[in-house]
Amino acid sequence: MKAVWRRHFRPRTWGAALLGGFMLAGMPAADAAEVDATAKYVVSLAGNIVAQLDVGLDNGGADYDVDIEAHVAGLGQLVARGTASVKVTGATSGSGYSGESFSLTTRTDQGTTQVNVAYSHSNVTSFTIDPPLPPRYDLVPIERSQLTGVNDGISAFILKNASFDRSLCNRRLHVFTGFERFDLNLSFAAEETATSTRTGYQGPVVLCQIDYTPISGHYETSEITNYLAQSDRILIWYAPLGTSGTAIPYRVLIGTAMGDLSVVLTSLSVTQ
Repeated sequence: MKAVWRRHFRPRTWGAALLGGFMLAGMPAADAAEVDATAKYVVSLAGNIVAQLDVGLDNGGADYDVDIEAHVAGLGQLVARGTASVKVTGATSGSGYSGESFSLTTRTDQGTTQVNVAYSHSNVTSFTIDPPLPPRYDLVPIERSQLTGVNDGISAFILKNASFDRSLCNRRLHVFTGFERFDLNLSFAAEETATSTRTGYQGPVVLCQIDYTPISGHYETSEITNYLAQSDRILIWYAPLGTSGTAIPYRVLIGTAMGDLSVVLTSLSVTQ
């Protein structure tokens, strides 16, 4: 396995794509059901729109693919202007979505970066970043033992559950993005109803609070990593995709020192 390194995290193009995407469940659920969905999201930072996302999910019942196209407007020195494309394929069952391949391409004025990760039965078999990123003294190295029982940073957020209720949040997500290995512990916060006509969905939503635990691939001196690890303002609202047993993010809210980072569903079309 080729070891790789990542840049100091900022909410740049690839980060917006991942945050705007669907954020393994391992929970008992109904049998896998076919469902296709297209969605649009708006990403804002401190009230300023920084990205728009087009997301497509095609679940054939036994396998699935997700395509995301992100157009990032940029925000001064905080967010780089550019585009990002994400492609994920994997296997689906009654218990969840398990990624088998993850590909991310970002294009900014600084150049193009390509990230590829391959998984087999929830274990990472290879990962590369092109061009390679230079090492830093404060990087927490990724250990091979940490790359088992994980999911990609998109599939992990597509949830399956037997019922759309508070039990949706009772899970811990083990994620490897190609850059970083971390855990997300979801806990139930509230059951609410989305009513705004400016969003792409109106109806019941389940709010989960997220506790972020960095494992490796991050920098010990990273302010944002340390901030998120101590934060209690990482929230995600889930909306159901019809009666398929699948739920996707309706809204994501992350409090940061630069202001709230928000991802909101603005359009949704579902076919079963």
